[in-house]
Amino acid sequence: MESHREPTLADVAQTAGVSLTTVSRVLNNRGYLSQETRERVAEAIAQLNYRPNQIARALHGKSTQSIGLIVPTVALPFFGELTEHVEDFLADHGYRTFVCNSMGKAEREREYLDLLVSHRVDGIISSAHNDGLADYSSIHLPMVSVDRDLSTTVPNVCCDNEAGGRIAAEHLLKRGARRPALLTSRTGTHNLREKGYRQVLQQADIEPVVLTVEFNTPDAERPGLIRERLDLVSGDIDAVFATDDLTAAQVIEWASERGLRVPDDFKVVGFDGTVAMRRALPALTTIQQPIAELARAAVELLIDQIGDAASTSPDDDHSDRPSQGPRVPSPMDVRLVPGRTA
Repeated sequence: MESHREPTLADVAQTAGVSLTTVSRVLNNRGYLSQETRERVAEAIAQLNYRPNQIARALHGKSTQSIGLIVPTVALPFFGELTEHVEDFLADHGYRTFVCNSMGKAEREREYLDLLVSHRVDGIISSAHNDGLADYSSIHLPMVSVDRDLSTTVPNVCCDNEAGGRIAAEHLLKRGARRPALLTSRTGTHNLREKGYRQVLQQADIEPVVLTVEFNTPDAERPGLIRERLDLVSGDIDAVFATDDLTAAQVIEWASERGLRVPDDFKVVGFDGTVAMRRALPALTTIQQPIAELARAAVELLIDQIGDAASTSPDDDHSDRPSQGPRVPSPMDVRLVPGRTA
């Protein structure tokens, strides 16, 4: 009967007719071995379809060549495109990616963090959206965030959100809007897109109108809540800056349902400018993030951290050395992509 268990290192050694030590040396490229021996081990590995146990490698102080990536969901265009680029850039460095969709649930994010740590990943990139998760502070792994402030010790790769907010508001005013509203997920000092929007309206002596629909709102409820928020102020506003493109698309749909012509009667600007949304809604005016560059910067920062950790002996006492702190990347430039909605 055919066995369904995974082949072991001992199986490889037996098939190749060599010792366990020899197989280990071949896998780790250590010590002198004849070409004939290397080929026999390689043939045995191919014949058995042997996969090295990465967790066992980690327990022996070796890299697992794996990275964890946590996002809300790859179904959202921004996070789908970000994930694609992160995975591609990590592969260029010889790493494989565990993609974890938190689905906006804090408990699921915690479970994924535990899973990634237990699988001994070499590092974590997080772009999930659950605030106040203290679990990250207890993880001693190389870590980078994308557009999320995890802590002062974790570098956050992001675009210039404040500039994006200013550009969007300025564009709406230049196009003739007299009372543009902001539709965003959370209002407050942490929301730099809101900050940029408010700066422009303050300079123009216009009272801001800030509407919120929580980021983690279930998909089935989101369109209805957006309609409710807009209906409450429909007589007072003539434009919307939505802080993501999917929300902007729903604003356009709302305007159409209310008999408002876009952009003649009502103007809309979005944010993100993903490839998927540009294809699906090419008329949308949006603020485009450099998503590929964000992914590349996050990967390079993480690879640097992994290299620094590997070069530091665990027995080396650094208590008398000044802390360098994380390398903090500068926010990346955004650009306006004009369409017919504003």
